[in-house]
Amino acid sequence: MADVASVTTSAGKERPCNCNALLKASRRISQLYDTALSPCGLTANQRSILAEIRASPSIRVGKLAGVLIKDPVAFARALKPLERDGLIAVRVDPTDRHQRLIALTDTGEARLREADALWKKAQRCFEEAFDKMESPDLQRALDVLASNGIFYAIHRTLRAEPGQR
Repeated sequence: MADVASVTTSAGKERPCNCNALLKASRRISQLYDTALSPCGLTANQRSILAEIRASPSIRVGKLAGVLIKDPVAFARALKPLERDGLIAVRVDPTDRHQRLIALTDTGEARLREADALWKKAQRCFEEAFDKMESPDLQRALDVLASNGIFYAIHRTLRAEPGQR
């Protein structure tokens, strides 16, 4: 029986679903990074949020969600534990009271430095296991896949094909 996560080509051959393969790979790699970061009490997702805040101090919550390609509602929920634990501060934007600004606290900066050391070890282990020669190629391919250009190109094509669901 064919895997439900596969598609049939015009030649009648089964081919794995790219989306499913990427989701599975992402979950697996996230598990490895989560394990590496567990001594500091952060997940890979939380570390990426804190690292982006450090790179863009006092960024609007909505803009940060966009940069990280996150659903704004789900992203707001993801920020709650970081705020509760005193790692980030969320305040009203003085130029637009409907917006919220987010910044790292001193505690958040210290936790992120701790996480960075663990992350570097995980990164090194990944590159050694994947092969340093292929890791930069993978990174470039992932950057293309996460880009707006490919998203909108595929999105336009999908919307232009009426009658297909």
